[in-house]
Amino acid sequence: MSAGTSDERAGAGALPKVYDPASVEDRIYRAWEEGGFFEPDAKAPKEPFTIVIPPPNVTDRLHLGHALNNALQDILIRWRRMQGRKTLWLPGTDHAGIATQAVVERRMFEEEGKTRRDVGRDELVRRIWAWRERSGDIILNQLRRIGCSCDWTRTRFTLDETCARAVRTAFYKMFCDGLIYRGLRLVNWDTHLQTAVADDEVYHETVAGHMWHIKYPIKDQPGEFVTVATTRPETMLGDTAVAVHPNDERYSGLIGKTVILPLLDRQLPVIADGQLVDPEFGSGCVKVTPAHDPNDYEVGLRHDLEMINILTPDGRINENGGPYEGLDRFEARVKVVEDLEAQGLMESIEPYETEIGHSDRSKTPIEPYLSEQWFVRMALLAERAMEAVRDGHLRFHPERYARTYLDWLSQKRDWCISRQLWWGHQIPIWSCATCSEQDLKEAFADRDDVAWREDESRGGWLICSPADLAPDAVRGHTLERDPDVLDTWFSSALWPFSTLGWPEPTDDLKVFYPTDVLITAREIVTLWVARMVMMGLYINPVDSDDPKRKVPFRDVYIHAMIQDGQGRRMQKSLGNGVDPLKVIATHGADALRFTLAYMTTETQDVRMPVEMDPETGRNTSPKFDMGRNFCNKLWNAVRFALMNLDGAAEAEFDAAAMRLEDRWILSRTEYIGRKVQVELEAFHFQASVMALYDYFWHDLCDWYLEAVKPRMADAHQRGTAQRVLAFVLDRALRMLHPFMPFITEAAWEGLNATVADRSLARLAEAPPSERLIAAAWPDACDALLDEEAEQAFELRRDLIDGVRRAKAESGQSASAAPAYFPEPGGQEELIAATFADYGQLAGVTEVHIGEAPADGQVCASHYVASLGGSVYVPMPQEKVEQERQRVAREIADKKRLLAGAEKKLANTKFTERAPAEVVEHQRALAEETRAAIDALQKRAAELG
Repeated sequence: MSAGTSDERAGAGALPKVYDPASVEDRIYRAWEEGGFFEPDAKAPKEPFTIVIPPPNVTDRLHLGHALNNALQDILIRWRRMQGRKTLWLPGTDHAGIATQAVVERRMFEEEGKTRRDVGRDELVRRIWAWRERSGDIILNQLRRIGCSCDWTRTRFTLDETCARAVRTAFYKMFCDGLIYRGLRLVNWDTHLQTAVADDEVYHETVAGHMWHIKYPIKDQPGEFVTVATTRPETMLGDTAVAVHPNDERYSGLIGKTVILPLLDRQLPVIADGQLVDPEFGSGCVKVTPAHDPNDYEVGLRHDLEMINILTPDGRINENGGPYEGLDRFEARVKVVEDLEAQGLMESIEPYETEIGHSDRSKTPIEPYLSEQWFVRMALLAERAMEAVRDGHLRFHPERYARTYLDWLSQKRDWCISRQLWWGHQIPIWSCATCSEQDLKEAFADRDDVAWREDESRGGWLICSPADLAPDAVRGHTLERDPDVLDTWFSSALWPFSTLGWPEPTDDLKVFYPTDVLITAREIVTLWVARMVMMGLYINPVDSDDPKRKVPFRDVYIHAMIQDGQGRRMQKSLGNGVDPLKVIATHGADALRFTLAYMTTETQDVRMPVEMDPETGRNTSPKFDMGRNFCNKLWNAVRFALMNLDGAAEAEFDAAAMRLEDRWILSRTEYIGRKVQVELEAFHFQASVMALYDYFWHDLCDWYLEAVKPRMADAHQRGTAQRVLAFVLDRALRMLHPFMPFITEAAWEGLNATVADRSLARLAEAPPSERLIAAAWPDACDALLDEEAEQAFELRRDLIDGVRRAKAESGQSASAAPAYFPEPGGQEELIAATFADYGQLAGVTEVHIGEAPADGQVCASHYVASLGGSVYVPMPQEKVEQERQRVAREIADKKRLLAGAEKKLANTKFTERAPAEVVEHQRALAEETRAAIDALQKRAAELG
């Protein structure tokens, strides 16, 4: 660093000696936000680029999984902004109906001992809004601290009036088109929250239980029984048939006869059903409970069986359970088993493990439950969404997730959209039991926003409107609003266009829809992504005939999952999420972002065992040290550069005066810029950041900065080197900015203060910009590519690296030493020129070309591929014995490895039965190990 010491006051004075994220990030972020840099630039020369944020649930703070998701979005939005695109990253949060209500209800019960029934609907909703205000503000602050460059002036919430109007309008359109209906169906029921939940919101756990084998008496055949088996004996109270296989000869005479349901004495028909019954399993007889089992429900539909619901919404036995009415279902199980045993109808009980569905929100067992709910007909919507992928209008990255999407949609199961909750979009349906159609026509004669149809299940009329209807809207009658709310995913499915103002034909909608890319996690490909595509294609918010403008986004990138130290997905409901602000407090936002991007692959999830000090609550995990170390490297490199750039703006740039290292670093900079562009286009975030890391750390810092140090100390040589250094530093900061925005912006300030003009005359432009966030992404410049210079400098790096490795092996990394090239391979001039120009990089006192070390001199060596020979560095005597011991240990290790391989190859069972590639691998391993042992033994002989 001595070359720049005298200039420290002039250049590096703009940057503190040590990078302190805490003193930089808040100041920089305020400058960005106050400067309006996050809002779309009306003067941007290129087409718009839009991302709508996957809205975080307002249930709790964000964790590292959210940090990854939003860091990747910010990388793309900053990159596209620098490319001149008119960028919009629209932020917002999701009301998350069932999840948020569950959180608030649980806290209310823990703190006050009250349930929602105790406080009532209005008070509970008021409390949840208060929770949302606190939680939503925390979430948005977290996003700011991460560095997210969202347009905060457009922040949306799925329950705000703009989104609510879109929800009501979409529901109304679907109602009018016959896509929404109410029906009695079997649903997943959460008895704790007393609401239906989606299939995708149910997880399964293996639970130790029992299999009960129960005897059902055959009517009019005293002493004769059929035996059925069940893991839920209490559900027998809802049995309406016993099924056998039609081809099972054991029961052919029973089909069409009747058995008696124990305990309740209900008569049950014996039916034949080849889809339900496996004659090889158990007794071959199956109890059928259509109202409490999905498979039995389908049997009930096929055979027109009675469906008897035995449960209340809170999981107790209802009036259909006879003497068990009022018991909790698990209490009823115990009582039913006792009574069956008392009557001699329990044939046997055996331990049994079974998969039990649990609600993802309440963590309690799910009950299949017959309930009247609102549904969306999926057949047409799903087919259109599938066509979008098959026709190439929607692309998944990685491609394998398209299969997840298509497989789910191909089932075309109708979507249950009603939830028995109070927090959410109340369903815009009113019922009137006493109205006639003529009453409705007269009441709404002058309105085009009201539709109605007959209520087939309850009688009367169902009335739908995107506007609020008063209870007395129909004179002489009372309208009652449906108390249920919509599934959260209904409003979320409209997010790409509701946030832009639909159903109004807003300017934002015209300019920024469809959006460009969605970045999300794989667990909501079905819950959210598929539904957004369905609704976007159905609504067609910009009324376009172009299929590419109908899809809500063109690309879907599915990123890796962040896991905790146990390999579990970080999840708010599990309580294992790590607040990214704790990492930022110890490492800074850029270190967080860099590390997350560096770990993001297309094939593997990321295990992140973050450790916290129990006393301070501060992050003590080394996982993010790599990012922090890179930040420090960048800061120190920029400071060193600024120390040596005093006067660079006035320095003459002479392309003819460039030396090999100048041409090489310019070419490397151009190549990396193109590579990063290609990788980001393909959503290869890790490849992008790895390329930049290697370029900056190794090419720029380890090689170019070290190579030009002598020239910077020479007033006659420094001009061209200064201009090149200023130019590549300018480009490096631009390329790194999307990944590490705070530190690069702060470094940019120092660079601007030191040398404003960083172009290379006619060779390449470097357009000035006060703020890096608004600077242009480097344009491709063919004039900078120099394959000849890259090849020539790589040969010199190979030579210098060979000397460095030999010196390290000799124990002289930090001190100068002579180097010998006894077999120069015809490259005498190259070797001489390399060490004449760059000898300081290798730390050699003298170079001997075509000359071997003195006889008896123990040396360390390294093979230099470009020479086809080795470089030798004499080893100090005190290091020789250490080397002898190391070589002896390595020989022993290799011999053990060889013995294992040879033993396998001598075993005919292995060579004849193992796959050919496995056998060949062992042969190759043995051959390589023998060669390594020969080389090591030769080395041992040299050491004496």
